[in-house]
Amino acid sequence: MRADALTTPRAANGRAPDVFEPGGWVPMREHREQDEVDFAIVGTGAGGGTLACKLAEAGFSVVAFDAGAYWRPLEDFASDERHQAKLYWTDDRIVDGPDPLKLGSNNSGKSVGGSTVHFAMVSLRFRPEWFKSRTKLGYGVDWPIDWREMWRYYAEVEEALKIAGPVRYPWGPKRPRYPYRAHPLNAAAEHLARGAEALGTDWAETPIATLSAPHGKAHPCVYRGMCVIGCSTNAKQSVLVTWLPRALAAGAEIRDLAMVGRIEMGPNGRATGVHYHREGEWRFQRAKNVVVAGYAIETPRLLLNSACSRFPDGLANRSGLVGRNLMVQLNQAVWGQVDEEIRSYKGPPSLAINEHWNYADAGKDYHGGWAYMSQGPLPISWARSLSGGRGLWGRALIDEMARSNHSVGLKMVGEVLPYAHNRVTLADETDQYGLPIPRVTFAIGDNERRMVAHALDFMEASLEATGARERWRETDDTCHLNGTARMGFDPETSVVDADCRSWDVPNLWICDGSVFPTVGGANPSLTIQALACRTADRIKELSRRGAL
Repeated sequence: MRADALTTPRAANGRAPDVFEPGGWVPMREHREQDEVDFAIVGTGAGGGTLACKLAEAGFSVVAFDAGAYWRPLEDFASDERHQAKLYWTDDRIVDGPDPLKLGSNNSGKSVGGSTVHFAMVSLRFRPEWFKSRTKLGYGVDWPIDWREMWRYYAEVEEALKIAGPVRYPWGPKRPRYPYRAHPLNAAAEHLARGAEALGTDWAETPIATLSAPHGKAHPCVYRGMCVIGCSTNAKQSVLVTWLPRALAAGAEIRDLAMVGRIEMGPNGRATGVHYHREGEWRFQRAKNVVVAGYAIETPRLLLNSACSRFPDGLANRSGLVGRNLMVQLNQAVWGQVDEEIRSYKGPPSLAINEHWNYADAGKDYHGGWAYMSQGPLPISWARSLSGGRGLWGRALIDEMARSNHSVGLKMVGEVLPYAHNRVTLADETDQYGLPIPRVTFAIGDNERRMVAHALDFMEASLEATGARERWRETDDTCHLNGTARMGFDPETSVVDADCRSWDVPNLWICDGSVFPTVGGANPSLTIQALACRTADRIKELSRRGAL
């Protein structure tokens, strides 16, 4: 590990780390702070990193800020869960409400590339009806975007990331073949497949963003199973190794270890730039446009903390919806013991999937969808599940850990409906930058409880069908964060329009999962990147018409 990455910016002096060459550098264009760049982008994850690439390639001048370090995966990443906790956003946050969230490893990242550096790589398209869930399914709110348009952008992202997936995907409208062949199943995935067939449902190899064949300077996956703590071989197609190298080559500047704390507003009601903290001092970058891409907690935090006399309730908050409608996804699991060795850590954690209940509605006593996938927990994570989820301690925990190679499990990703009372606000306490700490208030509803009950019964039946015994349920977990700055059709019921442009501040944009009106039962990263590609195209079109 190169410890200086956490204290000294690496992207500086006209160069940035070459993530494909140990010790290597690539040239980076730099902008003076007094120069008014076309776009200042706050965050370099799935939304911000993708947009930075697309805008730079379109010829715009771009400076992208990230509060985290600029890692070199080939040198900095270790096969050690504790060591790799450096990838997570673990700054102080206050959680409360009836069901306070566990924040950290499974829902946020603090590094250049954002949480894609440690995500599980599951790359799913949303069910078409979810984009009109109120009209077609009777719950939530409609997106202001048609699914057919989104599916064109899904195809663009799948090609850019060389998604590895099955020849035929059994759910939803017909789609083109995935760019790369699916990865072979491990033993945990084979259990999902056999159980799904026993219950009369389809299954598929999970479409994932890790290479099954070489691509450029990146090697194919070697199935070492450390995906969710950062891939040290660059097989994982994170934003760090895909969109950002392209962004740099196109002329974008990336500033690591740069925490943006406030957006400055001019007397004409337009944003003039961002205040950011780097190398021990607050600085200011002028910009013609500001894009907020900090994800579902940091995005509303920045908007609310940028309140001014003209916008006393925070920026883009005429509707009062900034920070509201926070949505996680349900992440409950069922585990069991089998005679044969599973060794579920071999390979990416989710190699098989069943999306039956994302696409089937008959017989449900709840709204929304859910999928479930095979699992491959690493040792510390598995010990936490056994202690926190099953209540094992001491000798019992040690004995169960010794049997981990025979454990097999299934875990859901389930839809949570948008509730206005689930929200992000600012606390009175401040953090290391002197900024108000975000307060995250959350509760699940009866709809979600009914979904969890159905999912746990179904997953347990699947494990039972493949011979798993000593089955137990892990009932307290969530993943992914979305909502808090919803896109919509009008300024009274949404924060941004269909182009992800603020209704209130014409040169302020939001580009991340916070704009999701609903979240579905599918991992969100592919949709965030597809939205970023669409936003870039809309910005290019608006610029062409002189409407920025």
